[in-house]
Amino acid sequence: MSSQNDLLIAIRQITRAIDMSSKRLVKSAGLTAPQFLVLQTLSVAVPRKPSDIAKEVFLSQATVTSIVDRLSKAGFVRREKSDEDRRVINIYLTDKGLERLDNTPPLLQENFTRQFEGLARWEQTLLLSSLQRLAAMMNAEEIDAAPILEVGDLTQDV
Repeated sequence: MSSQNDLLIAIRQITRAIDMSSKRLVKSAGLTAPQFLVLQTLSVAVPRKPSDIAKEVFLSQATVTSIVDRLSKAGFVRREKSDEDRRVINIYLTDKGLERLDNTPPLLQENFTRQFEGLARWEQTLLLSSLQRLAAMMNAEEIDAAPILEVGDLTQDV
């Protein structure tokens, strides 16, 4: 088999692994990876402004607002006006959201991150530069992407 075919197979395997993991998360917990990350962010420090959440999970504020809308409708988070500044809306994790978070399997990227951090620095650099080159070869280097292993609509229903 040719090297380019081997590479294309590896890319397809990665894409399928991400897709399968995303579907497992939705099926088991009813959450997308970005929704899970928003809940996880709120479990560490509350209250949080949508703009703070957006910075932490590397998504646009508009995307986070849409995710919070869906999580709020599902009863996983609630919005409240700040006591200090009534113009500011804070997001809080509800008991239902905390329970859902506690019963959610780990994300694909958690295992990946653990293994990546276990590599020697030179291996990390080699992988990063190779994938950046691959993204450039696919004309994808300008595509805005968060460090979330997820496919599909990041704002889909809960």
